[in-house]
Amino acid sequence: MLKTSPSQHVAIVGAGPGGLASAMLLAREGIPVTIFERGPAVGGRTRTIQAPGGYKFDIGPTFFLYPRILKDIFEACGERLEDHVELRRLDPQYHIVFEGGGSIRATYDLDRLEQEIARLAPADARNVRRFLDDNREKLAAFRPVLEQAFSSPADLFSPAMLAALPKLRPFSSVDSDLKRYFADPRVRLAFSFQTKYLGMSPFQCPSLFTILSFLEYEHGVFHPMGGCGAVSEAMANVARKMGVDIRLNTPVDRIVYENGEAVGIEAGGERFEAGSVVVNGDFGHAMRRLVPEAMRPRWKNKKLDRAKISCSTFMLYLGIEGDAGDLAHHTILLSKEYERNIHEITNGILPEEPSIYVHHAGVTDPSLAPKGHTSLYVLVPVPNLRCGIDWQREAPRYRKLALERLKMLGLTDIESRIRFERVVTPRGWQDDFAVFEGATFNLAHNLTQMLYFRPHNRFGRNVYLVGGGTHPGSGLPVIYEGARITTRLLLEDRERRRVERGEPEPSAAPMGEAVL
Repeated sequence: MLKTSPSQHVAIVGAGPGGLASAMLLAREGIPVTIFERGPAVGGRTRTIQAPGGYKFDIGPTFFLYPRILKDIFEACGERLEDHVELRRLDPQYHIVFEGGGSIRATYDLDRLEQEIARLAPADARNVRRFLDDNREKLAAFRPVLEQAFSSPADLFSPAMLAALPKLRPFSSVDSDLKRYFADPRVRLAFSFQTKYLGMSPFQCPSLFTILSFLEYEHGVFHPMGGCGAVSEAMANVARKMGVDIRLNTPVDRIVYENGEAVGIEAGGERFEAGSVVVNGDFGHAMRRLVPEAMRPRWKNKKLDRAKISCSTFMLYLGIEGDAGDLAHHTILLSKEYERNIHEITNGILPEEPSIYVHHAGVTDPSLAPKGHTSLYVLVPVPNLRCGIDWQREAPRYRKLALERLKMLGLTDIESRIRFERVVTPRGWQDDFAVFEGATFNLAHNLTQMLYFRPHNRFGRNVYLVGGGTHPGSGLPVIYEGARITTRLLLEDRERRRVERGEPEPSAAPMGEAVL
């Protein structure tokens, strides 16, 4: 058993996707890593829970995009992702239902996709491949930007950034950019509702994010068999195999500072010394709880209170007896007055005719409900807590409204068949899941909160961030990329300090050996 000094240890706060990926990459370098997780299981909101009656539900993310980055991380650790979890590509990817009339069964088969769109707008169908070709170039241009750290203003003028700018049209929104290809507003919505993955409006979200729908068609929409939590569990298993100590049910109380630099964390009244601390938690919540205001001069409480944050979600997790008819794996009902609906959410008004998203994974994965039963995940975008909605009063009414909206998808009789139910409101996201202001998708991705202007991966002396609240941003593949950036910066800083102190190179711990 190798002996190591506390300064060699890394403490990671949170076992979400970013924390797990960081732990894997650091353990690969022989660094002793301990993860402190407040919950009873790994994954954070990327977790699959089992409810009474044998129903299983993903808590947050319900699908997997662009697995290349996570595959790279597994391979860097001497493992293959496909040996640990089965990712099944969906076709159709999802069913989009327009309340105003029409629907699209989105597929990566471009001939079929063009046929689907042609039923709504024949002229627009002819531009699908041009849209995909242009966004293929946009992603190729922007990928080096996503992979770089933004630690100083000079990074905004890096060669990668300057090369990407002509493709980005930074002052155009997603919807206005799509008008170059699609005249029918329903078709534009089919290629722009994905901005909701960031909790943003397609009428305000920067045009860069047309790459989200491109990623789906080019690289696929996947279902991890067993639920998205299966990916988190696979990452934790590899991390433990590499010697990472994962401590569940262990909330961190604060980061410990001495002379302006972090020297460890305190959890349950006990101090754990560490040379580096990686914070993988909701940014606004973690900053107020863990980091003294003096240690975050660029993100003081007043700035957090003014920061642009995403919308929230009203959630129904329903276990029902019987089936759900011909409901697709993913179904999105887009309200007739979608733009008004988005405007209401942005301005703190609770929509009375909301859009809804329904996850019916049993179409693909029967393991998520007992035989003869169905697990349904229903998401309704709503304002975050800054608007002052009284959710204790509104929740029963909004539950009833959501069930009424489900009838438009053919689910006309499910209330009498509900055998398990959990409701999560924006207040529940804040109180039960430690989400700042109930903003489910973290800090907004407007131009003043991206790249250099987003919280930095290197957040202070010996403190690093990973997750949706830091660069590059939200979404599982982007968070995994952020973990690579964060671990690279941490390793560079450690190497620089070692050289400055004239210390010898440390001996790497053999992979798989616990380090104490």
